[in-house]
Amino acid sequence: MAAEHIRHWKIGDVTIARIVEVYGWEDDITMLLPDADPAFVQGFPWMRPHFATPDGKMIISFQCFVLRSQGRMAMIDTCIGNDRQREFPVFTNMQTTFLEDLAAAGFPHEEITDVLCTHLHFDHVGWNTRLVDGKWVPTFPQARYLFGRREYEHWKHLHETHGYHDLNHMDDAVMPVLEAGLVEFIEPDFRLTDEVSLIPTPGHTPGHVSVLIQSKGESAVITGDMMHSPIQIAVPEREARFDMDKSAAARTRGEFVRRFNGTPTLVIGSHFAEPTAGHIVPDGAAWKFKV
Repeated sequence: MAAEHIRHWKIGDVTIARIVEVYGWEDDITMLLPDADPAFVQGFPWMRPHFATPDGKMIISFQCFVLRSQGRMAMIDTCIGNDRQREFPVFTNMQTTFLEDLAAAGFPHEEITDVLCTHLHFDHVGWNTRLVDGKWVPTFPQARYLFGRREYEHWKHLHETHGYHDLNHMDDAVMPVLEAGLVEFIEPDFRLTDEVSLIPTPGHTPGHVSVLIQSKGESAVITGDMMHSPIQIAVPEREARFDMDKSAAARTRGEFVRRFNGTPTLVIGSHFAEPTAGHIVPDGAAWKFKV
């Protein structure tokens, strides 16, 4: 399915690859920005053709990343996963070539040393496990799974209290790796290597983090779900549907856009459609995404 959509970046000595499960999904902008409409999207011509259709639909992808740094081989999130029962039919009983794609990208799943989840939504933890003989087992049993402590505590509370969120993924993708003793709880100042560290970007979820890569004078940042579409670079403080704390998420996006505006840091959007990476640059009184 997705091997042809693999993309690589080189940031100094760090190699990053993109693994795609759902490529170029088109949807109404109201799915993300409830008070927007197609004309709003059409008002940002730089969104076309990569991130919006001519009729004003947004284009996003569901994907994750894997990187190699100083002897570590780390998954950054793990997508949706096969054989799942999910709230939305499009993500239910998926059958993708995810593990084959990892190998094709040069990152065989048997060699992964770390699985770092930016947050614990279903589309970022799925391949933490796979279904083997009717049982959910860790996909990367040789790896350590890195969960933010605050993030996990929030989801644990939801799970125990049958909270407002669809929670199937806790049972099939989070708890099995915890029960296998593979989870290491981390704080927002965690560093994977000298080249790979975290940026706290709360709001979408309480413990959400983005991943900063710095090597040999070059830098990149993997956003996670701090934003879903590049249109949010233009209007970072506009509230978005999927954020648990909408006002905090808006503040976080504003701070992020101002921090990286006009800098050489490559911004890799976890849900940005092909080509996924680019730079935040000024656009009059606001900003835009330049690929």
